[in-house]
Amino acid sequence: MIKKLGAFALVGASAVVLAGCAGGGTDAAAEAETGDLTVWVVGTDTPQTARDYLKDTFEAENDGWTLTIEEKTWADVSDTYTAALSSSDSPDVVEVGNTQALGFADAGLFVDISDIQDELGGDDLLPGLVEAGTLDGTFYAAPYYAGGRIVFYTPQIVGDTLPETLEDYVAQGVALKTDTVSGIYAPGKDWYNALPYVWANGGEIAVQDGDEWDAQFSSPESLKGLDMLQDVYLNASVAPADGNERMGNIAFCNGEVGFLSSPAWAAGNITGAWPWGDEAAGEEVSEGCPDTFGADLSAFALPGMKAGETAPIFAGGSNIAVATKSDAQDKAKEALKIMLSEDYQKLLAEQGLTPGYVPASSSLPDTDIAKAQAAALANSKFTPTSPNWAEVEAAQIIPDALVKIAQGGDVKTIAEELDAQIEAILNK
Repeated sequence: MIKKLGAFALVGASAVVLAGCAGGGTDAAAEAETGDLTVWVVGTDTPQTARDYLKDTFEAENDGWTLTIEEKTWADVSDTYTAALSSSDSPDVVEVGNTQALGFADAGLFVDISDIQDELGGDDLLPGLVEAGTLDGTFYAAPYYAGGRIVFYTPQIVGDTLPETLEDYVAQGVALKTDTVSGIYAPGKDWYNALPYVWANGGEIAVQDGDEWDAQFSSPESLKGLDMLQDVYLNASVAPADGNERMGNIAFCNGEVGFLSSPAWAAGNITGAWPWGDEAAGEEVSEGCPDTFGADLSAFALPGMKAGETAPIFAGGSNIAVATKSDAQDKAKEALKIMLSEDYQKLLAEQGLTPGYVPASSSLPDTDIAKAQAAALANSKFTPTSPNWAEVEAAQIIPDALVKIAQGGDVKTIAEELDAQIEAILNK
């Protein structure tokens, strides 16, 4: 999750290296009667309508308190969250990627919120994100929103014939490629879009055997998927082998992409509904391409190995949590309740984000893109549920391995090396 392009950094992107044990908290009785509550959101996915609703509702319900929303980047989550959450000046409520939540909880940086799980939605919370925020049976991070990758295209580039299987998809991508056009836009570091090739062929990232994790990228099934992916890299894409997904929608708007696999909310970037580009980072802020390829934007769920099936995709998204170092945990929990309320969650759904509170899904747009996302998420998978997984992401070993594959390296050798690296981290 993974976004304007902040959103393209994909929910769940590079995570931090975390260590420690969960627990801790402040004495609620010592909390001040007035103050300012700080909420950190990541990127521009949380729309201004939701931000205004949170601030106005919280301040109306908590006399003497103000609420400040600060926007962070996914790089901040990786690079600065741990220090900030460990400091005496910690934020109170934070958004993190769904693959990152367990690591922060295991490090003792999140408060146990099991006592308000029912008030936050209980059984109506999105199950996959509940799992992402639960460590050893304790609930630390609530579902915020989810999203799935779908394949965007326009008839101007692709035509009217769409692939029925993953093999058809690759073959059509190869046929569409020119010196300047990627039939399938596939930069090497975009590992979330690489996983469906592995999963569709029956492979896995890693499986748990007792207390040990067995990495699986070098299994026969995974190797079939990686070989298929290498075909895409070498014969269907002109994206940089060492690049990431951030430039994909720009290339799409330039007419340089046939198929673009990206989170469903990227439709807002392409159509111009949501601008993208980080001006502070020196990037040009673009209003999208509504008058060119964005006007005829269409999408479908990535097909699987058999016609009529979808390929398993990574279930991206975000969780929200109360910081252990917050000096206003009770008030932070009240803010969390607002963020999981149906009215607030509907504001996320209206932007195409799958809400963490399931009943709010009624406000999702009734569009082909929303339907494609629903079909894709119906066959979704997750990264290994180990607190050490955050370290795997932070080490960038999967993107590094995929870059080598994209550069034409020996797939089996690269996969075996990657498995050894993953096991060394997960089995610490």
